[in-house]
Amino acid sequence: MPKVGIIVGSTRPGRNGEAVARWVHELATKRGDAEYRLLDLRDFDLRHLDEQTPAAAGVYQHEHTKRWSAAIAPLDAYVFVTPEYNHSIPGALKDAIDFLYNEWADKAAGFVSYGVDGGVRSVGHLRDILSTVQVATVQAYVALSVATDFENFTDFRPAPQHEERLNLMLDQLLAWGSALQSLRG
Repeated sequence: MPKVGIIVGSTRPGRNGEAVARWVHELATKRGDAEYRLLDLRDFDLRHLDEQTPAAAGVYQHEHTKRWSAAIAPLDAYVFVTPEYNHSIPGALKDAIDFLYNEWADKAAGFVSYGVDGGVRSVGHLRDILSTVQVATVQAYVALSVATDFENFTDFRPAPQHEERLNLMLDQLLAWGSALQSLRG
């Protein structure tokens, strides 16, 4: 069964991403077509990129990087749950990606974004960043508006149509994740 990581891409206090990621995890798990794992960047205590050796070498000196590598390496695909901060992704998410290289390669990624405009610019930036670490991104994604999908901008209340879009993205993600498996050996 494919293994999919649902990555909470913000470590900010008061973030909305945790509720969004739980929603993704709950709906995805009901599908029964993959093993979905919730990965919260907060749990890994990743600092600003502090490894001396480039990530492509796969030589890590810090325990937090080794734990992050061990969580990411066995996965076949990823769902990045990301806010849009100043028209891009959070710095913590960028650092988390930059800590590793080979662990990401030849896998697939999908996106659930949120922000004033649905977080669409963060998805565009993530697509560019992930292409550099050889991650194939799927076309469908979920864009949540903090004005309409969050009561008082904080209590997550997704509109019903987002569930259909999430399932479409997961269908594409699993198809691409499976197709890329031959490249991973």
